[in-house]
Amino acid sequence: MTLVADRPETLPRLASAPIARPRLASVDIVRGLVMVVMALDHARDFFSLQSVQGDPERLADPGLALFFTRWVTHFCAPAFVFLAGTGACLMARTRTRADIARYLVIRGAWLVLLELTVLRVAWTFNLDFARYDLAGVIWMLGWCMMLLAALLPLPTTAIAVVGLVVIFAQDMVGLAGHATPEALRESTGWLWQLVYFGGVFHAGANGPAIAVLYSIVPWVGVMAAGYAFGAVILREPAQRRRLCLQIGLTATAAFVVAAAAMIATSPAPANAPPLLIRLLNQRKYPASQLFLLMTLGPTIAVLPLAERARGAIGRVLAVFGRVPLFYYLLHIPAIHAAALVVSVAREGRVNPWLFANHPMLPPPVPPGYMWSLPLLYAVFAVVVSLLYAPCAWFARVKANHPDSLLRYV
Repeated sequence: MTLVADRPETLPRLASAPIARPRLASVDIVRGLVMVVMALDHARDFFSLQSVQGDPERLADPGLALFFTRWVTHFCAPAFVFLAGTGACLMARTRTRADIARYLVIRGAWLVLLELTVLRVAWTFNLDFARYDLAGVIWMLGWCMMLLAALLPLPTTAIAVVGLVVIFAQDMVGLAGHATPEALRESTGWLWQLVYFGGVFHAGANGPAIAVLYSIVPWVGVMAAGYAFGAVILREPAQRRRLCLQIGLTATAAFVVAAAAMIATSPAPANAPPLLIRLLNQRKYPASQLFLLMTLGPTIAVLPLAERARGAIGRVLAVFGRVPLFYYLLHIPAIHAAALVVSVAREGRVNPWLFANHPMLPPPVPPGYMWSLPLLYAVFAVVVSLLYAPCAWFARVKANHPDSLLRYV
């Protein structure tokens, strides 16, 4: 990679006209890196890194290579949600808060609809909506955008406080859910699952199973904190880099100290994994305070480095980072289709398991279906490579029509 001076990034070799709203290279590059790693996370749902049935946090194989393949993908959702909030703040350079709020409400509702329809089909390749629907990361992102819109009348400092309180006091939501009177639990349990606990519930007596992978809390706090962080991104370059390093390294150090203290004060069982794995294996569903410190700290700290990254890798990542929703809408069906192709090559047929209710309610993995880790990485690399051309095309089209409906994609 080469070094470039601080200035808003353009679309090198993609657009003949300049972008209407200047963008910061660092945010796009980090977001693009997150999108690439996200493809690895989602590829494992159809290949070799299956979780223990019914428990998305327990991997079926405890090997180190598999653990770190899974662990590195933990950075995706926190960075994705945090930078979505930052992106909303950066819009303030050219729009009023009322305009931003309107945009967040419309785009948020659009994301919820896409998750419950288009993405549900992309994950399952079936139309059996009567039995299964998914409230995944895009569903959560949509609701968080709409809730962030409600916070925009507040000063930025107040939004930051709200975000941090939601993140660090999230356990109070769990306590409130557990304290719900027994007589109300049957009628309100689904609401607590949507807000905090996650899991599967049935929409009515004969309704579909709704699988909540990502709850609203603490993620709305992450997005609000990301919005407030936009004020840091808008600082003068040298000050911005210094603050990013201070915030990111402080959060990372706080994670190490707090996680190490918890391990030191909690006796390990006889079959406990190595110390490093216990340190890194933090709760993701719902995302704990330590999980968010572990992932957001390094993400923020790496922004100054990404700010100076260019070259071929920087350009590719920036393209993905400019069109994250378009990339997301393509990569799920692309990975799923790749699984069908490889199943035919390996078994001479498409395994029916690939048409089950992925990623949360598929039946047990068929005997002999588990694949090797190198095969997973190979398919992941092929899919990401194939996604570059359509994403570059859409980035060019979107840049040339900044005020069209394409801004919602």
